[in-house]
Amino acid sequence: MARTPLDLDELVERWTLLKDEQALVSGKRGATRLGFAALLKFYTQYGRFPRNRAELPGEAVEFVARQVQVPASELESYDWTGRTVEYHRAQVREYLGFRECSVADAEKLTAYLAEHVAHKERRPEQVRVELLARCREESIEPPTPGRCDRIVAAALRAAEESLTALISSRLPVESIERIVALVADADQDEAGPAGGGTEGEDALPVLGKVKEAPGNVSLETMLTEIDKLLAVRAIGLPPDLFLDVTPKVVAGWRARAAVESPSHLRTHPVALRVTLLAALLYEREREITDTLVDLLISTVYRIGAQAEKKVTEQLINAFKKVSGKENILFKLAEASLGTPEGTVRQVVFPAVSGGEATLRELVHEFKTRGPVYRRTVQRTLKASYTNHYRRGLIKLLDVLEFRSSNHAHRPVIEALALVARYANAGNTTYYPLGETVPVHTAMGGDWAEGRFPLSVDTLIIGS
Repeated sequence: MARTPLDLDELVERWTLLKDEQALVSGKRGATRLGFAALLKFYTQYGRFPRNRAELPGEAVEFVARQVQVPASELESYDWTGRTVEYHRAQVREYLGFRECSVADAEKLTAYLAEHVAHKERRPEQVRVELLARCREESIEPPTPGRCDRIVAAALRAAEESLTALISSRLPVESIERIVALVADADQDEAGPAGGGTEGEDALPVLGKVKEAPGNVSLETMLTEIDKLLAVRAIGLPPDLFLDVTPKVVAGWRARAAVESPSHLRTHPVALRVTLLAALLYEREREITDTLVDLLISTVYRIGAQAEKKVTEQLINAFKKVSGKENILFKLAEASLGTPEGTVRQVVFPAVSGGEATLRELVHEFKTRGPVYRRTVQRTLKASYTNHYRRGLIKLLDVLEFRSSNHAHRPVIEALALVARYANAGNTTYYPLGETVPVHTAMGGDWAEGRFPLSVDTLIIGS
């Protein structure tokens, strides 16, 4: 990648020799004078020495050369590896107050990064940036790239060990045993149950089941996701397990646990193994809960949509639009007024083209387009819920907790609590006498009591 040339402002700001710096280079001559000045200004700017001539910008060398009155070409004869350059480096460090990174410095830097950086930032490249910044703050010359990598790796490792020890110490013994059991027996792709808690010879291991993505919107998918959520909750993770751990760190652990096989997870120390799996379970519990909420919304919508579709299909073949309603009404009125003593069959039917059949079609059209159609849809909807979706939606009330701080929605929350109380009441159709049924605006109109009996089924669909 091509380097952007330095403009004059940058050269003046970063590469101008100050008065005391000029005094420092005044006793040197030729290539030594230019080389020392270049080392000094580079170190002042970057906090380290250039590794070779190629790291020095050509325009910067020209700018410094004019200040020390030495041709820029002289820098080609400067020795970058001998005793002279080492002496120059020592002079620059002493002048700027920097020192080489000792073993003790490296240990302190590692401890600092582990305690203050690596607990929150797990990306090595970002930890390295913090390392270089810390070196500058402490007036320490940055170590070599290889040594920097070792310090960063040691800091990340130390931080992970302390974090995983903290997380595992927060878990009850029973939870640790259940987590360890998830990967204790079989790999993810091996057949047969693992981790205890699966049923059937062909059942997926618990860990494999938890990792699975949800299927299409259906009752079976809802029941499967409920089973996943119950399996995760059965582990018994404390709600504040990761309270003081940054989300990016938890997400990193979750990602590792999601892609590593059980056999690989078993090779980790217990504290790390438990933490990785706990992070996966913690994140999946939230994701599965979100999935169940989406499934609830989609399922309720599907019940209504399928009911309307079913009723429409039943009526569409019999439906025939009757035209000329105003003309029919006029003829009926004229015939009735002309022969008020006559019978309907003798007076009214003959007055309309098509007779009795036309009048029947007119009545049928009103029914299929009016409130009778809506009530038919509602009966079909209620039957669909009662016969198919009820067990999934009722079971959902056992695993999800509904809350609302909006007073207007309070009746819905109370209605759900009422449904939950009688969910396992056997063949109960109506609530017992004395039970108060919450009233919500969604239960008005065609859902109002008297038009549609308020039963256990009606309440969960209407609300």
